[in-house]
Amino acid sequence: MAILGIDEVGRGPLAGPLVVGAVILPDDKPEWVTDLKDSKKISAKKREKYAEIILREAPATGLGWVSPREIDELGISEALRLATRRAVKSVRALHVSFLQIVIDGKVNFLSLTTLAKYVTTMVKADALVKEVSAASIIAKVARDKYMIEAGKRFPAYGFEKHVGYGTAAHIAAIRENGPCEEHRRSFEPIKSVVGFSRNEAKKKNTTFVGALGEDAVAKYLKNEGHTIVARNFKTYFYEIDIVSLKDDKIYFTEVKYRKNDMRGGGMMAIDNVKFQKMKYAAECFLKYHEREFGDLNPILAAADVTGEDFVVKDWVEIV
Repeated sequence: MAILGIDEVGRGPLAGPLVVGAVILPDDKPEWVTDLKDSKKISAKKREKYAEIILREAPATGLGWVSPREIDELGISEALRLATRRAVKSVRALHVSFLQIVIDGKVNFLSLTTLAKYVTTMVKADALVKEVSAASIIAKVARDKYMIEAGKRFPAYGFEKHVGYGTAAHIAAIRENGPCEEHRRSFEPIKSVVGFSRNEAKKKNTTFVGALGEDAVAKYLKNEGHTIVARNFKTYFYEIDIVSLKDDKIYFTEVKYRKNDMRGGGMMAIDNVKFQKMKYAAECFLKYHEREFGDLNPILAAADVTGEDFVVKDWVEIV
C-alpha cells in the first residue's frame, strides 16, 4: 500500500520560508529506507546524503514553499495548509498513485479538500513512518540550502548559522539592523519592532493584482491558440507565471505588471538575473513533467501588462 508521507520544516523561525515535504517511497523498500529517521535526529551531512538518494530513487517527491510575506498575510496555520497543498499538488503532477496520506502531527492540513478522507495524522510520524521521515529530510535540506543562500544576500543576520531561528545573536542583529525581506514581520520580537498589522499587510498585498495581470495574459494566449497547462509553477528559487503549449513548443511566460509605463513598463524588469531564474524554473518544470512535455521545444517569454484595465501591451519570446 503506497503511502504519501508529509512533514513540515520552518514553522517556528523568525525568518525564511515554510517548507513542506511530500514523499512516496519505492514499494520494494530498498536498504537505505530502513536508515531513514526524523531529520532532526541525524547530522547535516547524513541529511544531505539521504536527501540526494530520496530525490533520485523515490517514485515521487514534492516540496511546498510558502514565503515570509505569505506567512505574514495568512498566519502560520493557513500557511501550513497552503504549503501542504502545494507539496501534494507537485506530487500528484507526477501521476504516482498512493492509497494513504500520513501527516506528522495532529492537524489534517488537507481538510476541506478531496484528499481529506485519505489522511491519517500521527504525532511523531517523522520517527515512525519512513515516508514521513523522508519528507522531513528533503524539506529540511531544501530549506537549509535556501537559508544559506539568504545568508549571502543578507550577511548581517547570520542566516547560514541559525537558518532563521531566534537565537540571541539573530535577535541582536534584528534590533541593530532592523528586519530584511526574509523576516516574518508577524512574529515577535519583529512584530513589535515594525508595528506589524495583518490587516495592513493584506491591504498592501500585490498577489491579487498580480493574479489579475496573469489572467489577462492567459486569456491573450488562449486567443493566440495556446493551451494553458500550468499557472504559478514554483521552484526552489523562483516561479513561472504561465506555462502554455502551441504547436510543438512549450512556452514559459513571466508576467510583469505596472500601473503605468512611465518607467518603461513591466518588461524593463526582465534583466539577466531574472532571465537566469526563469530558465532555471523552466528546466525544473520539464524535469518534473518529462513524460508529458519532454519532446517539446522550450521557449521563454515575457508579457507586459499595464494599467488599471490590465491591458496586455506586449508578449515576446525571449529565447
